[in-house]
This record gives sequence, C-alpha cells and structure tokens, in this order.
Amino acid sequence: MLHPGLIELSQDQQKAELKIIPNSHGPISEQDLQQLLTLPDFSCLFPLQAQITQAVIQVNQLSNQTDGDVELFFEIADRRDASISFDVSDDKMQASMQLTAAYGGKTLDIRDVLQNLKLQKISMGLSKAKIDCLLTEFATLESGKSCHGVIANGRDAINGVAAKLDRKVSLARERLLQPQSNSDGTVDMRNLGALIMVKPGSVLIEKTPATQGTDGYNIYGEKLIAKPGKDCKLTAGSGTELNPHNPNQLIATVAGQPVENKSGMQVDDVLQIKNVDVGYGHVDFKGSILITGDVCEGMVVKSTGDITVMGFVDSATLHAKGDITVSKGVIGRQLKDLSLSTKLVAQGQISAQFVQYSHLEALGNILITKQLLHSHSQTQQQLIVSDSTGKRGDLVGGKAEALKGIQAVAIGATADTKTELFCAMELSELKSQLKQLDHSVKSMVVAILNIEAQLRKLPPIHIGNLFQRTQREHGPCYIRNLNQEIHFDYSS
Repeated sequence: MLHPGLIELSQDQQKAELKIIPNSHGPISEQDLQQLLTLPDFSCLFPLQAQITQAVIQVNQLSNQTDGDVELFFEIADRRDASISFDVSDDKMQASMQLTAAYGGKTLDIRDVLQNLKLQKISMGLSKAKIDCLLTEFATLESGKSCHGVIANGRDAINGVAAKLDRKVSLARERLLQPQSNSDGTVDMRNLGALIMVKPGSVLIEKTPATQGTDGYNIYGEKLIAKPGKDCKLTAGSGTELNPHNPNQLIATVAGQPVENKSGMQVDDVLQIKNVDVGYGHVDFKGSILITGDVCEGMVVKSTGDITVMGFVDSATLHAKGDITVSKGVIGRQLKDLSLSTKLVAQGQISAQFVQYSHLEALGNILITKQLLHSHSQTQQQLIVSDSTGKRGDLVGGKAEALKGIQAVAIGATADTKTELFCAMELSELKSQLKQLDHSVKSMVVAILNIEAQLRKLPPIHIGNLFQRTQREHGPCYIRNLNQEIHFDYSS
C-alpha cells in the first residue's frame, strides 16, 4: 500500500489531494489509489474515477524517467451532498421521490424534502407516512446508495352516475311469462293471474337522479373536472302526476291499467270485452283494451294504449299504440294473394305464446314463448322465440326481420320449409356513418393540435415580478400572487 502521507484533505476539507513523485513511488495501480481512499478520513468521499485513471497513467509514464522527480498533484475524491430528485408520471397523477445518501457531505431531512416539493410545485396527494418511511430508510444507507418510492398520488375525477327510472308496477306483457302455480306445484299456463290494475296514489315509477360526480386533482393541485351523470326526463302521462311531496316519483291519479311510454307511464281507462266478434263489432277505443275471450275472424281492434287478449286471435287485425299481449295463440292463414289473414301492429312490444300464418310488426321487441310458424315478423328491436327457461322456442318458416338480432331455441325444420332471417339490415349505413365519424374525429384531432400550437405561443401571465406560462385550459378562477407563487383559485 502507498504511504498514507501521500493523500490529505484540501484546505476547505472538501477534496482528497494526492501528492506523489513518480520516481519515488511509482509505478502505481488504480487499486493502490483506491486503498488510500479507504483510510478513515477519506472513506466517505466520492472517488473521481477519471482523475484516478489519469493519475496512474501520468505517474507510470514518468516513473524511472529523468523528469520523474517532480511532485505531481491530483484531486482523486471529493465530498458530495445528499441529493433528492422527483419523477412525475406523464399524466401528472403520481410522483416518486429518490433520496441518495451523501459522500461525506450534507445529509437531508424533512425540511429539505418539503422545500424541494415546493420548488417542484408538488402540493396535492402527498403521503406523510410514505415520506417518513423513505427518510427512515435513507438514514441507514451507505454513501452513494439510493432509496425511492411513490410519495404523492392525484385523485381521479369520479364521473356522475346517469339518472335511472325504476318501474314499480308490472305490465300486461310480463304476465305472459309468469303463469300461476297450482297448489301441487305444477304451473297452469292458461292462468296468468289477475288483471294488472293500479289505484290512485300508486307509485308507478321512481327516478334515481343523476349525480354530479366528484372532481379530482393531480399532484400539482390542478383540478380534474368530473362529468355529471346524464339526466333523463320523468314526464307525467294521462292519468298520472309527479308526487307533490317527491318530484322523483310518478304516481297514478286514476284507477286503470299502467302503460309504459318513453319517459314515464300513463294510466289508461280499461275497456273490458268478453269476445270481439260480429255480434260485438269492431273496436276503436281511447285507452287500453282487455279482451277476456277471443278476437274472431275479420274483426279489427284499435287502441291508444295496450291490447290484452286472454284467448286467441283468429284471422283478425289488432293495432295498438302500446303493447299487444295475447295469452294463448295468434292464428291465421295464407290467402290467395299470398298475404296473411292476421295482422298485429304495435308501437310497443308484441307478446304471444303461439303464432302461425300472421303478420307481426312492432317498434319494440317481439316475444313468442313457444312457436312462431310461417309468419312475417318485423321489429326495430329483437325477435325472441323462447320460453323463460330457454329450452323451448321454434322459429319455422316465413320471414323474420329484426334490426337488433334474432334469438330462438330452434330455427327452421328438416322438411323443405323456407325460413328467411334478416338481421342488421342497416349494417352498410352504419359502416358509412362510422367512416364519417372517423373522418370527423381525425379532423378534430388536427384542430386540437392547431389550438395547442397557438396556446403555446400565448404570452405568460404576469403578476408583479412573477410570471407563469400555462398550456392547459382553466375554468373560471381568480389568479393571485400568494407568497411569491402564482395560484389559480377555482373556489368562487
């Protein structure tokens, strides 16, 4: 080992100085100099590797040379203070801190951390516990060693929840899927229970209002605005009103049958008929119609509400602005001009257990629980041929068109029966719209980039001798100089 007297601290105690005569002490190696730095006064200093390498080269070049008697001087180590650095995620929602132990220099404490956080403008989502934990680990580190960890997390904005309408009463169509149980546990498919009626004051719909959501913030304290939930209207139809004590409740004002519409419900007067036949005549009623028996051949039934038939519809025509529900079957036949003798048209849903040789047209779903045979069906929603268990439901023959899909347990037959299915007929149009939307999105991206470029050219905000340049959009706020820092106040 080289003589310890060759190395000493500089006058300011900050550096390790090597004074060496090549002819007296050379040749030397880097290991020799590293051993000198293990001496008590120098072991905490940071080795300057480039200087060490240069010292070895120069000393060995002059060793045993005529000019090797001149003393050479090198600074081969120095003191270094502990350091602190921060890493912020691209979305400004998380900050990590790294602490590096000193090489014989000044250490760090909580005051240094807080001062550096202030300089970095990291002010929100800080965890004192995590900072204390890092400082505790930092106190045990060897010179030059580091520890790091997450010390701040922003809070994401929580968007509001959309408003929701909860229907509190059943509808006539739902009775088709809920036949009554007998005392022996069997199910009577012919008994669908009592007629669904409501009384004045009955709660029909209860609205759960949309929520505004909760604003968030990033680690710089910049507010992240939450999107409020989408609202939906609850409107009172005929025979209903909003509860004067609770505007989120729709209640009945008259007795009758509840009928669902787009933004609420109405309560219809109910015309109850045993059978619609030539003896009774055609029916055109402003309200809902309950037919406890059958609709016979050639008859026409029209309603501004729902039509509920507890028996059969046979070669007749039904028009409803609400739902059409047939508890038993819909029966028709093919005429000479190839048209069908039974026609059901509803602005709501059509529900039945069994349908054959009939034309069904609905804006809502078409639900057949047993069989749909040799019929023409059109719906802007779904065509479903299945019972509640999903084990029975035959779609055989005819033509079925459903914009939003067809579901059946069995489709077609092994016999020579033509069954035509049409789904997603607007697919080409939707693809064209998607292409146009994609073009619009790209145009908006270009526009955003242009706006951002213009924002970067905007002059900074000056308050007194302070200034700040911002590239983000700020809502209504006060901008103040507080303690020689510019603050954005959104509280007003």
